[in-house]
Amino acid sequence: MVNDLTAARRPASAGPSPILYVIGVIAVLGGALFAYTQWAARHPAQQLSLTPEAKAYVRNLKLEDVTMKATSSYMGADIVEIEGKIGNAGDRPLETVEIYCLFRDAYGQLVLRQRLSIVSPRMGGLKPGETKSFRLPFDDLPESWNQAMPQLVIAGVKFL
Repeated sequence: MVNDLTAARRPASAGPSPILYVIGVIAVLGGALFAYTQWAARHPAQQLSLTPEAKAYVRNLKLEDVTMKATSSYMGADIVEIEGKIGNAGDRPLETVEIYCLFRDAYGQLVLRQRLSIVSPRMGGLKPGETKSFRLPFDDLPESWNQAMPQLVIAGVKFL
């Protein structure tokens, strides 16, 4: 009779609680995210280089109608935008063009160097004779920046 009472008081085992499954999934996802960040730190994205062939071709790339303006975002932050056009006066199609934007202080010292893509495969590249517009927004410029147009220098070119 004692065995019957003990069995009656003990609830039937329904397996692990659903909360344990949720915790397990979160732990697996967290471990995967940690492993990916460790892998990405050891394998940085390969930067496009300016090969001797690309250096010779740079003279065919023309930056035109480059302007700079400041606007305010809906959050009240100041955003500096550089807009312009890049033309390909050469005879080779380009997949990617990257530039350095060099910001200086009142004494001419470099305060920020940022590398950005102005032509990419997503934009369809840049064919010979073609001109495309670009827009570069900056929202985190140093206060020591002299407010002048930054120097734009071709940093990398990838041919199709």
